[in-house]
Amino acid sequence: QVQLAESGGGLVQAGGSLRLSCAASGRTFSTSAMGWFRQAPGKEREFVAAISGSSINTYYPDSVKGRFTISRDDAKNTMYLQMSSLKPEDSAVYYCAASHTPFYRSGDFFTSGRYTYWGQGTQVTVSS
Repeated sequence: QVQLAESGGGLVQAGGSLRLSCAASGRTFSTSAMGWFRQAPGKEREFVAAISGSSINTYYPDSVKGRFTISRDDAKNTMYLQMSSLKPEDSAVYYCAASHTPFYRSGDFFTSGRYTYWGQGTQVTVSS
């Protein structure tokens, strides 16, 4: 059974940092795309970051570019999201996701519906 489990969320002051982890089990994801999405109350789920298989490419929206860094350790079947300079508007439930097969179109990385596997989410709250 494939499972993704996020950890590392919590409460942090504005300007602070957090590192989220996503541990995968049940299969290896070394060639799969993996990504982070977030959802705040009353808002739609939004793309936060993605990384291709073998860490060849990374993708970020402008809202987090320069502040968040996605990485993966395929030996540990784990993905990370290092978040710095956090803002109150970064508060949300953060979800990790993985694709069943590799993505070959950049647009797929930004699209939640293209991911097959999802974690349960971890809450990040940034206080002002």
